[in-house]
Amino acid sequence: MDVSSEQTADRSGGAALELLVHGVGGATPQEMLADPYTVRITGDETAAIYRRPDDEDAESHPERYEDGPVPEAYCWSNLTSGNASRALWLLLLPFMVVNLAHWMRPATNGLARTQRLYGVLVRLLALTLTVLLTAAACEVALDLVAWQCAGSAGCADDRSWLGFLSATGDGWWAQPGRRLALAALIPAALVGLLWYLSNRTWSAYEAQRPPTDAGPGGSPRDPDTEVVNTPGVPDSRDAADAYRPALARPGFWYGRRLVARLRAAHTAAGFLTVAGAVTGAAARYDRGASSAARETVGWLLQATLVAGALVVLWVVCSRGRSERKRDGSLDKALVSRLPAVSLALVGVAVVYAAWSRPDWVSSGTLPGAVTFSVLTIAQGVLVVGLATAALALHRRAPHARIALYGLGGPAVAMLACALAGVMTGGVAQRVGDWLDGSGTPGMGEGTIAGPPVLLSWQAAVIPVLLVLLVIPVVVLAVRTVRTGRRLAPVVEAEYGSREAKVTPDSVRTRRIAGARARAQLTDAAPWLVGLVSGAALLLGTGAVVGAWLSGDVPGRAAEGGPALIQSIADTAQALGSWLIGFGFILFVTWGRRAYRDASARRTIGILWDVGTFWPRASHPFAPPCYAERAVPDLTWRMASWTARTGGRLVISGHSQGSVLAAAAVWQLREGTRHQVGLLTYGSPLERLYGRWFPAYFGAAPLSDLGREVHCWRNLWRATDPIGGPVRLDADGPAVDRGPLKDPLAYGRTERHPLPEPILGHSEYQADPVFAEERAALLDRLPPALPEQRDGTATAERRTG
Repeated sequence: MDVSSEQTADRSGGAALELLVHGVGGATPQEMLADPYTVRITGDETAAIYRRPDDEDAESHPERYEDGPVPEAYCWSNLTSGNASRALWLLLLPFMVVNLAHWMRPATNGLARTQRLYGVLVRLLALTLTVLLTAAACEVALDLVAWQCAGSAGCADDRSWLGFLSATGDGWWAQPGRRLALAALIPAALVGLLWYLSNRTWSAYEAQRPPTDAGPGGSPRDPDTEVVNTPGVPDSRDAADAYRPALARPGFWYGRRLVARLRAAHTAAGFLTVAGAVTGAAARYDRGASSAARETVGWLLQATLVAGALVVLWVVCSRGRSERKRDGSLDKALVSRLPAVSLALVGVAVVYAAWSRPDWVSSGTLPGAVTFSVLTIAQGVLVVGLATAALALHRRAPHARIALYGLGGPAVAMLACALAGVMTGGVAQRVGDWLDGSGTPGMGEGTIAGPPVLLSWQAAVIPVLLVLLVIPVVVLAVRTVRTGRRLAPVVEAEYGSREAKVTPDSVRTRRIAGARARAQLTDAAPWLVGLVSGAALLLGTGAVVGAWLSGDVPGRAAEGGPALIQSIADTAQALGSWLIGFGFILFVTWGRRAYRDASARRTIGILWDVGTFWPRASHPFAPPCYAERAVPDLTWRMASWTARTGGRLVISGHSQGSVLAAAAVWQLREGTRHQVGLLTYGSPLERLYGRWFPAYFGAAPLSDLGREVHCWRNLWRATDPIGGPVRLDADGPAVDRGPLKDPLAYGRTERHPLPEPILGHSEYQADPVFAEERAALLDRLPPALPEQRDGTATAERRTG
């Protein structure tokens, strides 16, 4: 740099940088930088930072940027929606939803044991979903196909592909145990596939180390056994370390050890479920036979499986997340041996089931159908326990803005169980209906007995749940219309005061007022989620009771009763069976469409942008957490740029990008945070994340961020259904500016001769307020010192 350039840089404070982070759905670097030509500065095909070609060497020519910052675009959309095969993650939706429940723990003061109990209950609930998925695969492969259809001449004879398994033949596979042994390969392969995907996605997405594992003063922290977020309470192990929000802890975005432990435990649970299904049927037959050797082996194998299940429970319950530093260590013996031992038990179970039993005949349903009832009851008990713990935590530190009085986590966990029931039950119902030909599964009209009775009862309550959903939908629609009418005069008065010669237009007014009214629907989501989850819990309990008391499917249980009751039961069973199957088929077809259609793949990517922000803390088979790649990327970029240039930096985040930006700023060292300005717009930080995830984005953490970052402005519109004000404490800095004017003009004006669109959640940069606030942030940031621009200044010298 020559002398004149350095003098210009001294007066201007050096080149400033604006780091742009897009929101849900993604955006191209060309769109973000408003230039058809862009250059990748750093990163790869998955996530990278881009500049315009003219800005590639901006640091060497700060005199060019006296009138504005150097724009950079961080594009992370390929982390969630770039590869067509990721649309298949839709099938892992229940795992993703239950993982969210872990992060919805209410914020509280103290009650460390209750907080740990909350985490343990969510992890146990997640474990039941893995077992449920595996049990459903066993139900289809072992029970419906290998046991019932292959054991029935009427079913097997109509399907040539089952001929070698048919019980009417003389082949080696004709015995029930050998058919079960062969069919067990399918659910075992499914468990192995989940293990492989979890391991592979960890390496591709989440194995990104944060810049440092040091605390605020630079000293390393010792690992903790569980996250305990206690606002205002210092860590007793280090009095100098005052309360730090969880998102500011160095190990928050790097929890390799817990994911590895959970992956081992869930993989083992899946294999043990397969081994138990195969062993249980054979051992039950052997206990009634005259072979003492086989009976002894069966008892020993079942006892070993029980011991393995206890080990899995111990692994799941024994340890939670550690965030004080990067948790990169592994429990080598556990991780490597537990899945391998459980897989070996599957092999032993297969050999045991294949033992010759010439007199064994398969009839009815496969022994072990009670598994679904046990899982359903266990899930209900865990959800109730989770709700009890959440209420206790919320009462300790209540806040008016928290969703469902702290019960958001239990409600979402219940929805995860309901989704898993629809998907797994849908597969069993549809396969059973297909194999049964013209008969209705469970009614005794076809060639097979059909799926377990409980699955038919669960299907029968689906129409009832849909009818109940009509009520809140109608209420919301009526309320939205009324709100729009109430806002109409407000809109006309507002624009009339801004535009002196505005002429009222009823159509224009209704559109603007309607956009504002519809944007308020987001705030009604908590009670709608609570209603659906509560109804699902009650109806699920009713299904379990009905199946237990009657022992028959609803249609047969109602036989002999009043004609109306019998008609309702038959209709609910038939309609529910089709609906539950349709629900699963919808997931599959949507995923298939997304594989071929880029626009559909983009829509599914939006779902993952919101749902997979959080690390896999309770379910290792959930879709990977993109933030464990994106947050370290942003943190590294801000830290390295400020260290190298000493310049001013504004990180500018829209929608979900504002959440990533805030998380990245939290991860910066204290000295670097004072060199950074934060600009958020269309941000769900408080409206969604603060209400649903209060322990991490609640009032206390956001207020802490507002005090620690050098400057912060948040822009929002009343027409935005996602973004909203941050609502920091009254004694904190002024952050919010809004609601912004939307549309920018009511009617046609000299400046706006054509009708202005209602932008809602998009194009915040089109508002002149955006450039004004960005310039104000840059002016408030401290100028760079000359010795900082040559890269020789250290973090200590800058903060000192």
